[in-house]
Amino acid sequence: MDGNLFPTLIFLPVLLSAVLPSSAGVLEPYDLLYDNAVEAFYSADYESVVRYMEGALSSHRQVRATRVRCRLRCQDQHPLDESFSDLRFFDSVLRRAACMNKCIEEKVGTQSLHKVSEDVVQDFNRRIPYNYLQQAYQKLQRPDKAAEAAHTYFQANPEHVEMGRDLEQYKNLQGVKETHFVDREARPHQRSFTAAVQLYDKGDYEGATALFEEALVEYYKADVDCRALCQGPQKFEGQDHLRYRYSLHEVVSDHFTQVLHCEHECVRDLATRPGRLSPMENFLPLHYDYLQFAYFKAGRLEEALQCALTYLLFHEGEEFMKENADYYREELGHDAEPREKAAWYLRRHKQELKLLLIGSKIMGAEFTEGNYWRSTGGRDDSNSVPSGTDGWMEYVPISHKKNVTVTSPQSLKEGGPLLYEGVQLVQNSAALNGTQRVLLDHVLSEEECAELRQLAHTVTMAGDGYKGRMSPHTPNEKFEGASVLKTLQHGFEGRVPMRSARLFYETSERARRIIESYFVLNSTLHFSYTHLVCRTAIKGQQDHRNDLSHPIHADNCLLDPDANECWKEPPAYTNRDYSALLYLNADFEGGEFIFTEMDAKTVTASVKPKCGRMVGFSSGGENPHGVKAVTSGQRCAVALWFTLNPLYRELERLQADEVVQALDTQHVFGQGLNINPKDEL
Repeated sequence: MDGNLFPTLIFLPVLLSAVLPSSAGVLEPYDLLYDNAVEAFYSADYESVVRYMEGALSSHRQVRATRVRCRLRCQDQHPLDESFSDLRFFDSVLRRAACMNKCIEEKVGTQSLHKVSEDVVQDFNRRIPYNYLQQAYQKLQRPDKAAEAAHTYFQANPEHVEMGRDLEQYKNLQGVKETHFVDREARPHQRSFTAAVQLYDKGDYEGATALFEEALVEYYKADVDCRALCQGPQKFEGQDHLRYRYSLHEVVSDHFTQVLHCEHECVRDLATRPGRLSPMENFLPLHYDYLQFAYFKAGRLEEALQCALTYLLFHEGEEFMKENADYYREELGHDAEPREKAAWYLRRHKQELKLLLIGSKIMGAEFTEGNYWRSTGGRDDSNSVPSGTDGWMEYVPISHKKNVTVTSPQSLKEGGPLLYEGVQLVQNSAALNGTQRVLLDHVLSEEECAELRQLAHTVTMAGDGYKGRMSPHTPNEKFEGASVLKTLQHGFEGRVPMRSARLFYETSERARRIIESYFVLNSTLHFSYTHLVCRTAIKGQQDHRNDLSHPIHADNCLLDPDANECWKEPPAYTNRDYSALLYLNADFEGGEFIFTEMDAKTVTASVKPKCGRMVGFSSGGENPHGVKAVTSGQRCAVALWFTLNPLYRELERLQADEVVQALDTQHVFGQGLNINPKDEL
């Protein structure tokens, strides 16, 4: 029999199933319901908004759940076996496809009804429907449901300032309880993990172990579901389907390559929280790391050893965990085995890769440009879990190692010379209850503070650095600022004394040198941004204030208090390494600088500004900080951000250096300065 004929005959039922109507009941497509909801919103028909939008969310969930169930069922009914011959392989693939199509259409109706645009997919991924819902529920005077929708939306959009303010208002409304602030789209494995970490941090190790175990069960279930969703039709990026002329062998090969990419991306997807681009580092092994220590603290050494050995499946040579495992063995007097579920999980990834490669070879199609095998460099590492379309995502051990022998990691250095006479160390990191923090006094004299404040009154402009927004952080204060280059331009034009403009420039250099020296940095610290800033309390808007002058944040990452993470991704300035604030006055009310825990609530240290006082710190998630409300008067400071990477030096600072050099050497100053203010987070 002709080897090409049999697969073609089997392919006919698949084609027919796509064109024949289904007799089953039809589920309304969620993109149509979504469109109806949006139309109703702009017609102010809020009852219809709720009806259609809730229907759209329900339809979206049902379609997804049906695809998962059907694909898992059909995979079981038509398994792929590496011993398959050419024809049997095609037979199984096509029968599985026909099974999936029939099962799904029996449950939700014709599949073509549920093919939606990429824009709608992205709206649902970004939880845009909940933004409409919270406004509709608010109009319908359902604050409990509005709070629920707002909270769900805000979890994936933490930078949405207006929604954050709405949530604060809901918390003060009568009839709204803490239990109403639930995330309707929370992934069970991430929800359990976050709750477990919170109990762990409180020392409730028994409660934490139960939740970590629950998180693992949910993780492995979510992994199965995610991979099942990869079994459907794939997108072939960069290919013109109108000119697609490949053989059936090549079509199936391309399909399985895309499936492989999709399934390996599940590792990254399951570790990524809503609204974030970056996954939680070391996510799956981290469960076993927490568990081994929590079981140890709970006196359950058998389980502790098992979890330590399981962690070593992912990181075979990790010294701190090997030491922990040795300690548990010594205490117990015997050895143990790692958990079979994790071992099976890692074996499955390797076996799946092998089967997919065998499938491609059966069809005589070698992976070529852009394919997965070449992208991994032919790597076969049992201690890594595949992820991503451009290689393997290796798990990286966590930095806060929970070692039973209590050998803490080496601390970052600090305590270097302060360089300038009179500068006084007030508090170091330990006194400020953190790491890489310092508080100094007498960095400036009273006369220098007064001169810089007078300069600020002349050169600062409302909204400078924030695209002209006069109140970028709170509507109850006015924000004004000026850069070094702008100040030097004012000095050259005679609008301010050049001596004062030079003082601003030299003060920032003084601060940079002190930070570089005190933290004993072994490379040059460069300016990332320099700003002379003042915050002024707006009269008549200070009664019953419960906001901050500057909300809690970190300087080089996006703070996510619920996840206990800080994501190094835009719009954060990820290349900033150190920060400093040099204060110019104390004659105002409020305005204390505060450090907090990662929860953005628990204050660990508070600094009252005064002339010549400077607080410096590393810019990452280890140092969340903010500013309490300025309730009266004006608070002025020199704000500085630094980078260790010379590629990210502040352009305006380089221009300012040239200006000062030209002035010092009596060169003729060129006509016009290229002022290009940059935003700062």
